[in-house]
Amino acid sequence: MPVPPPAVLRLRTALPDVAVSLAGAAFLLAGVAGALPGPAAAALAVAGGFALACVRLAWLAGAAPADEAPDLAVTHGATALAPVTGRRARRAALSRRVAAILDAAVLVAGLTVAVLPLSDPAHRLPIALAGLCLTGPLHVTALLRLPGRSRLSGPELVRRTVDVLALGVSLVFAGWMLLPGGPVPAVAGVAAPVGAVVLAVLAVAALAERRRRPGSACCHAGAALTLGGLTLLVVLLAYDAPDRALPIVAAPLVAGALLTAAGVRRTSGGERPDRDVAPAAWPRLTAPAGVAALAAGIHLGAAGEFSTGAMALGLAVIPPIMVGELLAAADQRRRVQRFAAREAWLRRRLGPAAGTAGPVLLTRADLVRTMAHRSGGALLVVDLHGTGGPVLTEAVRRLRAGAEPDDLVARLGDTEYAVLTDLGPVLAYALGLRLLAALAEPYPRPGEVARLGVSVGLAETSGGDPEDVLRQADLARRRAVQLGRDRVEWYDAYLEEQLVRRLDLERELPGAVARGELDLVYQPVVALADRMPVGTEAFLRWRSPALGTVLPAELLPVAADLDLTGEIGRWVLDRACRQLAAWSEGGRELWMAVNVTPRELVAPDFVARTATALAAYDVVPDRLVVEVSEPVVGAELSTVVPRLAGLRSIGVRIALDDFRAEHASLAQLRRLPIDMLKVGPHLVGAGGDGQRPLIDVVANLADRLGVELVVEELESEGQVAGARRAGCRYGQGFALARPATAERVEAWFEEYPSTTR
Repeated sequence: MPVPPPAVLRLRTALPDVAVSLAGAAFLLAGVAGALPGPAAAALAVAGGFALACVRLAWLAGAAPADEAPDLAVTHGATALAPVTGRRARRAALSRRVAAILDAAVLVAGLTVAVLPLSDPAHRLPIALAGLCLTGPLHVTALLRLPGRSRLSGPELVRRTVDVLALGVSLVFAGWMLLPGGPVPAVAGVAAPVGAVVLAVLAVAALAERRRRPGSACCHAGAALTLGGLTLLVVLLAYDAPDRALPIVAAPLVAGALLTAAGVRRTSGGERPDRDVAPAAWPRLTAPAGVAALAAGIHLGAAGEFSTGAMALGLAVIPPIMVGELLAAADQRRRVQRFAAREAWLRRRLGPAAGTAGPVLLTRADLVRTMAHRSGGALLVVDLHGTGGPVLTEAVRRLRAGAEPDDLVARLGDTEYAVLTDLGPVLAYALGLRLLAALAEPYPRPGEVARLGVSVGLAETSGGDPEDVLRQADLARRRAVQLGRDRVEWYDAYLEEQLVRRLDLERELPGAVARGELDLVYQPVVALADRMPVGTEAFLRWRSPALGTVLPAELLPVAADLDLTGEIGRWVLDRACRQLAAWSEGGRELWMAVNVTPRELVAPDFVARTATALAAYDVVPDRLVVEVSEPVVGAELSTVVPRLAGLRSIGVRIALDDFRAEHASLAQLRRLPIDMLKVGPHLVGAGGDGQRPLIDVVANLADRLGVELVVEELESEGQVAGARRAGCRYGQGFALARPATAERVEAWFEEYPSTTR
């Protein structure tokens, strides 16, 4: 009989779990929605999952594990039977006893929920409490007897205690924050903190064993979820919660039962602990902070304040987290020593290290090979910009001197290096900052002082694939370069999404103009007195078949890096003039504003190109408004002013966008050859200390300078009314008209008998 492929076998194994989970979810939702009585819904929701788990555990408790079956050995070409050793027999018997105890624990937990709809409401709390008190000792007894369990060393015991303390305090704090206000029932007051501590012990054990003994980790996680669900049931019943709240306990209970069965099945198959795999540090360090922060946020949103006791308990989470970080760093340092022999040949080949740092591994393959034998810690990728010759030599010396004694330095390219450290996240980030400061110091040279730009990318190793970790650190380095260099950036999944998106944009944008993928939408500008349209502003859109609609905020930085700003700017100007001409032929005397970047503006041919576009479509020059951003113009005033003057000389009007009404902005306003001033709605509100709104000041100044004032981004009728009271003639924003295609804007124009300037 043919054996199904492994993927088919895994699918068959998972199907019952998926089926009972979906059924449980359906009953849970029905109970919460009120379609079923709460206790009945809870009982039905857990029935399938607990029945499946009990059947699996009963089979494991009664069946002979694979280790107990006779082994076949080949001796001189003949097949012989190898008898089971005494140790393996004892292990098999122990696995069966553990399965039997956990089967009883799961059965008790399931019956506790199953009898709820059959019992009097007054008896439900004692039943739930009895179930919790019976299930807890059964789980603890079984977990202490799991095969492969070993005594913790002194450092491991200290670290485990600190982790339990941190998570336990955070869970107690979360329970305090989330319990309803008012008097706390005695049962809930005891069950909640005790349950939090037990949950912390089990969760920390599960995280610690997740890589070394996955089966044991599943058993601990299953026990945590089961006991957590029963504790939640006790608290709900103690507070006389409505019946429709009871089904929510089904989710952790079902998950706990299935995880317990899966863990026992794995351990009974002869799971061997992997002593060389370090437990992941980040969940143990970040989970307490995350739990406390989430609970504090929910409480703050509901109550609006914290009591003194709550604040003290919340702050108590911090010290054990900090101690845990230091212990994790020390533990990783001890683990690195186990691999010193593997790295000794590299040290001998390269000679003594400079300063106190490890050697330079001067290839990528060496680094990847070394990372494969280490777990935990972090990888830093350092990019040196503007290096060469003696400066690079000195930079490498500083890099080696600034690294930790056990750190390894690898050369990835001409100016790119990696530092492999066993430090935890916080200390690794501090190392990155320290290296950044050292490498950014001046480099004295004969007759001059050289400086380097430095970008550092940082990623946790956490036992991941070395190539993936190196890729993640390099992505973080690229992000540091994009943000201006001389900085340290952490890798995270969102960062990778951003960088992948950036790569997609860089791949698709070239040729977008030729493929006809660019588009313009137009937002009308209206006279505030009568809401009549007087002009429009053109906004760029990239309708990419692969990426969807891309807005200018995402498009323009990529275009600048790819040197496509000029090509795109020419297309925008040509399309805007063509549309403006079409509207003018229809008898609508409108002006159109086009946004221009400083890079486009300072191009030598920009004024001539603008004049050519106007002439090509026979557009009156003063119908075109070139719009520039005030914050950007201020940085390049001496270069921009002549270009603006050149545009005005051919009749084109100039608008200053994003005017901030600050002292420096007001001072340079007289130097700019502009015809229009555009301000945001933040100036419409009342000024500080009872002063009149800033819009009044700006409107008065605009009137004295002879420029038109447009208030943009008006999103409410109140803002529109405020701008009108201040004497502003024109307005723009969602409260007046939204950006739309040319066809829709034309339809909007049809509602007005005439459109004049």
